[in-house]
Amino acid sequence: MCDNKTDKQFAVCVFCGASPGTGSQFMETAKSLGAVLHENGWSLVYGGGTEGLMGAVACSLTSLGGNVHGIIPEALIRREQAVIVPSVEEFGRTTVVQDMHTRKAMMGKEADAFIALPGGFGTMEELFEIVTWNQLGIHDCPIIILNVNGYYDGLLEWISAAVDNGFISDGASAIISEVKSVDEIPDKIRSYKPAPGRLDLDWSNQ
Repeated sequence: MCDNKTDKQFAVCVFCGASPGTGSQFMETAKSLGAVLHENGWSLVYGGGTEGLMGAVACSLTSLGGNVHGIIPEALIRREQAVIVPSVEEFGRTTVVQDMHTRKAMMGKEADAFIALPGGFGTMEELFEIVTWNQLGIHDCPIIILNVNGYYDGLLEWISAAVDNGFISDGASAIISEVKSVDEIPDKIRSYKPAPGRLDLDWSNQ
């Protein structure tokens, strides 16, 4: 994870909702993110849905000729996909896995950076697991929240409160970076440095 090998296309994992949200700005941002990935020559790894923000970011990138890999548990196919067999041309390559744990493990192994668009419980669960992996030293990839119209303001306030109350170190709070526009993402990824509050644990035997 995050080995940044020269023979491997840089892959960005996007966590986001399978719903469009209540407001055109969410879908527009998802489509714009696909364009930014294309402009930088980056591939997309995502949850495999064809609906909502998931479908929008995937379609945006594939329409521009980009590389997309969707990973979805079989139990979620009817919930998160508008069609049972999505076309490669429209949504990219799809891998069907047995469970959520396998999905997240595959997404994590392929990714060199992580971005969270707005979403619900599932998006938060995926985001915080990958944040915890960073804190524990399992990976050292950039993690960015795309704070569309203040959607993540409450989350950022909670992190600040957790630091103030001694549950998150000030250094570890820097594991998550915030941007308010897709245009900020390339520089944020390229200038990324691992947070000083991470734990230097040895996971080589895991």
